[in-house]
Amino acid sequence: MSQSRILILAGDYVEDYEIMVPFQTLLTLGYDVDVVCPEKKAGDQVRTAVHDFEGDQTYSEKPGHNFTLNADFDCVVESNYAGLLIPGGRAPEYLRLNERVLEIVRHFFDSSKPVAAICHGVQLLSAAGVLNGRRCTAYAACGPEVTLAQGEFVPVEMDDVLVDGNLVTSPAWPAHPAFLRAFAQLLGAEIRL
Repeated sequence: MSQSRILILAGDYVEDYEIMVPFQTLLTLGYDVDVVCPEKKAGDQVRTAVHDFEGDQTYSEKPGHNFTLNADFDCVVESNYAGLLIPGGRAPEYLRLNERVLEIVRHFFDSSKPVAAICHGVQLLSAAGVLNGRRCTAYAACGPEVTLAQGEFVPVEMDDVLVDGNLVTSPAWPAHPAFLRAFAQLLGAEIRL
């Protein structure tokens, strides 16, 4: 297993900031980062969406950038990765229907490797059945799914993070500094404050 390789699970309409900022931050810290999507290969793109918080009852959604994948989903070997990051957006709602995606998620929990899920990314954790007895946070609308999956949903501020063992979760992209710092620390990176 490479101690410096991270896997990111993506799909069309992944949240723009929640894929790009972690991808670039982890690269900056010296990690090799593979971003994959079911039924797509390296060089293919996924569409992104920008979710913003503008005072409405829920987030607004605007077109984001296209994100170019750099690895093939069909070539993922979980043991090659030190950690898993799951961005939010609309992608998790349909990615959770893919059994191979759920197998990948379960591997990281079964192996106690660091897992970071932000916003709607927790939908993959709920569907994979890995939240039983775990504390986590997410976008508030995902709270009932966490509870139904036997997890404990903990509401936190939009820019905060919750760490429970190997699991790092945050409600949305305003939490990136705390979220990525906590994930990097679990990966063994030295972070200066």
